[in-house]
This record gives sequence, C-alpha cells and structure tokens, in this order.
Amino acid sequence: MAYDEGLAQRVREALGSRSSVSERKMFGGLAFMLDGKMFVGISGSKLMARVGRERYQDALALPHVREMSFTGKPMQGYVYVDPPGLAEDKDLAAWVSWCAGHVAALPEKSPK
Repeated sequence: MAYDEGLAQRVREALGSRSSVSERKMFGGLAFMLDGKMFVGISGSKLMARVGRERYQDALALPHVREMSFTGKPMQGYVYVDPPGLAEDKDLAAWVSWCAGHVAALPEKSPK
C-alpha cells in the first residue's frame, strides 16, 4: 500500500530539527524512528501512532482515532489517526510530540 507523501512531509516539518530520527519503509508504508524505535508511521493516509499502553485508552477516546490492527487483533499501545484528526498542523504536531516523548522514555534496545 502506498503512503501519503504529503502527510510524510508534514510529519517531517513537525519534527523540525529533532535529531536521532530516521525513516524506514515498513508495514507497507513509512515509519519514523527515534533512536531505532518507531514512534509514528504513515499507512495510506492514516497516521500510525505509538502512544503506549498506559495512554492507549486516552488516545482511543479522541475523535478520529481507532485501534490499529494488522491481523484482526488490536495492537495495544498503537492507534490509527484518520485524516480528519490530522487536518490542522497543530494536531499533527501534537501526535508527533506525544509519540516521540513516549518512545524517548522507553529503555534502550539491547544489542543483537
């Protein structure tokens, strides 16, 4: 599945000069990684947002947000934000900030 390049550019702009961010094509879309950990991604025109298990229900209570599922089973801690929830740049920036903050607080990945 292709991803919305316009949304990808808006995510890049919301990130500003944040360091340690990389991009990787995955899940049939584009993932943004912070220190090697995915925090947001784009699938079609939806934002995949890694909000964490602690705030998962908070995220689902927001408008235009739904469970993220690839196999029919919801992925706890991850949600989809549909395009109407990203219409304003400030809304997209809030999601990017929330998810980057969550991932930044996670423990370092152990080396393989």
